[in-house]
Amino acid sequence: MIVNWKSLSFILISLAILSCQKNKAQNSAADSFLPMQIGNLWYMNAQSYTEIKDTVRINKKLFYQFYSLVGGDAVSTVYLRIDEQNKLIEGYPDSPLKTYTRADFNAKIGDKFFTTGEKDENDNEVTVIQKSDTEITFSFDPVYHPNLKGYPSQVKYIKGKGWAEKFKKLKIDGVVYQN
Repeated sequence: MIVNWKSLSFILISLAILSCQKNKAQNSAADSFLPMQIGNLWYMNAQSYTEIKDTVRINKKLFYQFYSLVGGDAVSTVYLRIDEQNKLIEGYPDSPLKTYTRADFNAKIGDKFFTTGEKDENDNEVTVIQKSDTEITFSFDPVYHPNLKGYPSQVKYIKGKGWAEKFKKLKIDGVVYQN
């Protein structure tokens, strides 16, 4: 049997690279404040849950499709990605140039940013009000809305799990967590 050392070396190097990429993907869920993989599930009950159903390219960027059922009768589909600066970005296929910044996971306590920068009723001033190695909380104040200004809401994320709610079941990268 004649061994082609160049081919064998190429195959071994390729397998090593694929193995490293798989390990990197496995570690990324634990390192992310909102792990994104098709099949991830944040489940309260049969009437209220969010699941990542698919991916889509918007303006050549990969977004994950988050499908939510709320209260058994309201449906929401949003498209999210974490960009190169560790910001959670929302976009939509029918408006590919418009994006919303929903979180900046690199921000420090007291840092502020705006969701759109448009200074309209949909723009929120976001402030990091709590951060540790494992949790981060954002306060959203709709400062340009005539009726809602001054009534902020909060969104908290837990590293490796996503939203900090009292879910009965989480499924993150194939691992199921039950409460």
